[in-house]
Formats: sequence, structure tokens, C-alpha cells
Amino acid sequence: MEVGQEDRDARLKDLCSRRLSGRRIILASNRGPIEYYLTEEGQLRSRRGSGGVVTALSSLGRYVELDWIACAMGRGDREIAQKAQGRRFRAPVKGDKLYLRFVFCPRDTYHKYYSVICNPLLWFLQHYMWNSPTTPNIDIDTHDAWEQGYVEVNRAFARAIIDEVMRSESPPIVILNDYHLYLAAAYLRRQMPDLVIQHFTHIPWPSVSYWELLPGYMRQAIFRGLCAADIVGLQTARDVHNFLHCCESSLDGAEVDYTRHTVKTEGRLTRVKLYPISIDTAGIRKLLATPRLQEYERELSSLCGERTIIRVDRAEPSKNIIRGFKAFDILLERYPQLRGRVKFIAFLVPTRTHLRLYRRYMEETTQLIEAINSKYATREWYPIDFFYENNYIQALAGMRLYDVLLVNAVIDGMNLVAKEGPTVNDRDGVLVLSETVGACDQLGAYALTVAPADLEGTTEALYQALMMPIEERKRRAGALKESIEKEDITHWLLCLLEDAVSLIEERYSSST
Repeated sequence: MEVGQEDRDARLKDLCSRRLSGRRIILASNRGPIEYYLTEEGQLRSRRGSGGVVTALSSLGRYVELDWIACAMGRGDREIAQKAQGRRFRAPVKGDKLYLRFVFCPRDTYHKYYSVICNPLLWFLQHYMWNSPTTPNIDIDTHDAWEQGYVEVNRAFARAIIDEVMRSESPPIVILNDYHLYLAAAYLRRQMPDLVIQHFTHIPWPSVSYWELLPGYMRQAIFRGLCAADIVGLQTARDVHNFLHCCESSLDGAEVDYTRHTVKTEGRLTRVKLYPISIDTAGIRKLLATPRLQEYERELSSLCGERTIIRVDRAEPSKNIIRGFKAFDILLERYPQLRGRVKFIAFLVPTRTHLRLYRRYMEETTQLIEAINSKYATREWYPIDFFYENNYIQALAGMRLYDVLLVNAVIDGMNLVAKEGPTVNDRDGVLVLSETVGACDQLGAYALTVAPADLEGTTEALYQALMMPIEERKRRAGALKESIEKEDITHWLLCLLEDAVSLIEERYSSST
């Protein structure tokens, strides 16, 4: 274990055991840390959620009592929720004080909340994915889904949180997560004016002009809902500025301080904080020693070329996959000496396949891959291999092998692939990174940065990365690893919790 990591772990343990002693954390998110499912035989089973955020947040259960409130999503979740009858229950995680509580909503209500408002409306808006002359079309069904879906589910979360707060002997800290729960803080605040509420948004925060595509009452409800929190956490300085500008432009009477990053509305001060999320570097490195990952690495090695470009992405338009392959096509056309020597291996994860736009995007991606392979392939070599499956261990094994990692998303709140890749790679690989992803703020100085729509710039960045002298590759790769290690997921969690704990100490010490 690195010295820095030992120090962060010790600080987290001390924070929880000393300053959070006897105090609960109530965490709310659409998706929980445990998923329940039914086997083919009809037996109920559970599995741990994946990802660094789930790992970091749920690990708090080792030190403090953590209540995680989430939607009952699949059949297994819903069966457990019905058995629990709205009460919390201990999660099946040995040694942790982690409790779950499911919010159970009628299927139609959840559909309106998730499949009409959260994903096609808010997620698309916050990733600048609308073609504004033609989309979105906010019709009467959308307005109905807002009132009968999004509002109702946010109220249901607020009721569940209030119920848990009432059970607490000491005032708890409430942490709300992401675009699914923009309204919940306002409902909580009306019932519990002194409750310490923190909201963290994982995705980008667009400019006010883009938000103005939404009806006024929707966006004002979102801005006012977030300003009911004590702390609003965002990923980048750009996001913080955009949020402050949205409040200044859209909320009557809002007092915005761009220096202190605060918004004052109705006499309440909201601190707008910068919390760039990261990865569980220690946990990921442990995975590298597992036989399964090592077997994948051996298998994938046979697909590599003299130089290998890797990308790992969800198969969705915001990831800019098609432009990445077009740039690779131009690269092979312009530099024929690279043919037969360079391979491009892509690990694409299916996502939101029920949406026509996503299915069409993957179809276009596959057609382009086939066209490039047909254009350049020889008997001994073809340029692109791709995997279309949700296989995190395989993707990690692939990132061990890159000479160039291409992360050219149109926009991302952070993009953790840009941090996972340099952490696991052992070939002094070069990172080609979009200027519009949150990770660029931290890693851009050590990467080759590109504008996401710039095919020419991306082509030349790929060429520069492939031709880079080994000394320069080593310097950049080492700096990337050091920066990511220094600001890992524990660092993010400490920043989040220390601010919340300081606030609760300030509030309740002044009231006694």
C-alpha cells in the first residue's frame, strides 16, 4: 500500500470514528449498492454493485452506520422491497453496518420518472446531446411524466429519508446523488429546516442557455431543489461556474457570489463545491493479480500489433466512438507505413438498448468498423477488433496492453476510463484525451488533448502518440499514475465528508 493511500485511509477512519461517532449517514441514489435477482429456478440472490463509487461509499459501512436508499428496479429488488414493507434491512455484506431501504414505486410511475424524464430528457440535456432545432419535443406526455413520475419519485425518496431521519438519535448527514434526485432536497427542507443535506452530481452541468430549452417551471424546480441543499457538489470548475450562472439568471432574488462559490436564496446559503471524482486505485490493482484477469490479458495479447490503440466505452453517442474510428481510418490512409503494424481494439459496453438512438448508433459503429477492416485488411492483418459486452475484467486486461488509450468523448462529467487506463497500464502508454471531459482538468498536462469534433487533430494526436520517444512516454505515464494515485476515490470521499461534517458540527454546536 502506498504511503499516501495509508494516510488517506487513516484520515477516513479517524473522521468516521471520532467526528462521525454516533451519527448516521443516509445516502440516496436511483441505483443501490446491492442488486437482487431471481435465478432460473426462482431463487432470490444478491450481487454487489460494480464501480468505484459504490465501493467507496458502501465501504463507509465499515466505520459508521450507513443507510442506503434506492429504487427497487428489477424483479428481485421489488420482491425484497415488498417483503421489507418499506423498512430498512441489513445488507448481505459481512462486517459492514450497511443497511438498505428500497423505494417501491408503481411501474408506470417509475417508467415516467426514469425512461421519460431522467434519461431521454435530463441526461441528454446535460451531455449536450440534443439537436436543438429538432429535439427535444416536450409534449403533453413529457409534462405528465414530470408531474406523475419525476416529482412523485423524488417525493417518495424524501418520505423514506424523513422516516430514517426520525429514527436517528443524532442529526444525520443526508447525501443525495445525481440527476435522478434534483427535487428531493426541497421536499426534505420543508419538513426539516436544519437537516444537513449534500447533493453530488456526477454528470456535466451545461450553460444556462441550454437549460432554457426546458420549460421554465421544470428548470426552476431543479435549480431551487438543488439550492435547498447545504452543499452542491460538481465535477469541474466549469460546472461550478455554469451552476452559479444558472441560479443568477433563473432564480429571482438569488444572491450569487462567484468568488466564494455560494448561492443565497430565501435566506439560506448553499455552498457550491468542486469534488472531482476518481477511482479505487488500490482495489483495481488487486484485480490485476486475479487469475481471471491474467487469463484475459494472455488472450488479448495475441490480438495486439506492434503498437496497439485501445478504447473502453459505453456504446452511446456522447462517447464519440464513430469519430474515433474515422480518425483511425484517416491515420491509416495518410500513413500507409502503419498498416500491418497498428491494431485498434475497442471494448464497447451495451447500454440503454431500448432507445432507438442508441441502437442506431451502435449499428453505425459496427458498419464503420466493417468498412475500415474491409478497406485495409490483408491475409495476415486487419486493423480493428471489438468486443460488445459488459465485461469489466476483460476491459481492464485490455487497458494493460495499450500503447495509446483514446478517450475522445464529446463531454463527460469525469470519465473514469481516463484514470483506470494509466493506473493499470504497464507499457508506458500515451493518453489521447478530449478537452471536454472532466478528467482533462487533472490529467490534460500529461496527455495529448484533442477537441472532440476535430478529426484532423485526433488523427495527428494518434500519430504523435504512436511515434512518441520512449523517454517522453515514460515521463507522461509516470506523471499520470502519480496524479491519479494522489487524488483517488478515498481522497474524493474525504473531501465530500469533511465538508459535510464541518457543516453539521458548525450548525449543531451553534444551536446548543
